[in-house]
Amino acid sequence: MSILPLIIQLVSGAIGGNVAGSLMKESSLGTLGNSLAGILGGGLGGQVLGMLGMAASSGSMDLTSILSSIAGGGVGGGIVMAIIGMIRKAMAK
Repeated sequence: MSILPLIIQLVSGAIGGNVAGSLMKESSLGTLGNSLAGILGGGLGGQVLGMLGMAASSGSMDLTSILSSIAGGGVGGGIVMAIIGMIRKAMAK
């Protein structure tokens, strides 16, 4: 397995977590929290795509593979950040 798709997924996950945090201000975890949750979600999102057969193949890094890594990481990061933010908000009540 190549490490480049994983790095792309983690970076796009951090970006996705911060974008989700800026859209959901009441559930935001702050920049560091959003980034950490996004990195976790980016890694998970990339692994889920890999299990579904839609992730980058280990041998090639073409445009489709890079875009799927970015999409999986970004969406996964945003989803995990939103879930953690909602749980944190619910526990604060």
